[in-house]
Amino acid sequence: MQQSSQTLLSIIVPTLNEAEYLPALLNDLKNQKNISLEIIVGDGGSSDATQSVAEEYGAVFVSARPGRGAQMNAAAGQATGRLVLFLHADSRIDDPSLLSNAVRAITLESCKHNRVAGHFRLRFIRSTERNKMAYRYIEEKSAFSRVNTTNGDQGLLMAGEFFRNLGGFDESMPFLEDQRIAETIRSQGKLITLPGYLKTSARRFEAEGFHRRYILMSMMMGLHSVGVEEFFVRAPGVYRAQQDTGVLLLSPFFSLIWGMMSERWGIGGTLHIFYRLGRYIRQNSWQMFFFIDVWLRPLLGAGRYPFLKFHDRLFGPCTNFRVFDAVTGMSCFIWFMGVLAPLFWIVDYRERMRQERPA
Repeated sequence: MQQSSQTLLSIIVPTLNEAEYLPALLNDLKNQKNISLEIIVGDGGSSDATQSVAEEYGAVFVSARPGRGAQMNAAAGQATGRLVLFLHADSRIDDPSLLSNAVRAITLESCKHNRVAGHFRLRFIRSTERNKMAYRYIEEKSAFSRVNTTNGDQGLLMAGEFFRNLGGFDESMPFLEDQRIAETIRSQGKLITLPGYLKTSARRFEAEGFHRRYILMSMMMGLHSVGVEEFFVRAPGVYRAQQDTGVLLLSPFFSLIWGMMSERWGIGGTLHIFYRLGRYIRQNSWQMFFFIDVWLRPLLGAGRYPFLKFHDRLFGPCTNFRVFDAVTGMSCFIWFMGVLAPLFWIVDYRERMRQERPA
């Protein structure tokens, strides 16, 4: 890594059988200018050449128990930099000044707020032109720092002391550690968008099916936000390792929810949970207006969000009451359990038959 008098930055990368993707990221980091780096790989038990790849590029290799939160905590425990940046192994960096600019931005913001973290905008690396509009929507949304819009693909930069004060990443589940720490940062400090962008692989979306993955992500975030942790304990393979991905079957997840409704929640409990889901959806209704702005981007031009402004100034305040939450919750129940669940029971059955058909 290039040495300079700049603040030492520790790069933390969690891995599990990432020998194919890790060299490209490590080479990008090697080409960063005007900054001194140390790279620490937190590995969850790789069986491929991940360790030899990391060591070939001069990275510190730390073995940890599986789970991104546990892996990043273990790696961060070895960091010597004043700042730490958490990156995924399939991230790519085009700009050789990205990290020096990011450090400068976070340092300036730290003069105003002593508890601050930053994330990058996203651009997807895709092998197909399908779902262009949907990817553009996610990419534009990654520039915001609103609730439930920040994830690990965007990187996370902060002072090591702030990270330790936060208690590190939540290790109770092997996923959602990124959203959890982002919301903790929002509640205890400030989260900013850093200059520049990260590229990230769209391999999970492409392997599992974009809309299937996005539906499951919305179910996960909704149930997590209203405290239904049982779903994650019982869910069959809710978040598979990258190398295990294939077409994502959603019917088992809908069946699990039906089972919890009938066996655990009852009518009253189900109504209460979907009421809370209605409130969660109402709080995130800005995303529908934002989508319209992105869809109309060719007409509106860059950086203009008239429909989002309409939501924030009028629609959001005018719908902030319990009756609207109840109606939204009932609509959520009808859409997910009355429409999507039967649909995916049918299409998943066809997918299973296709997979079992002799080649």
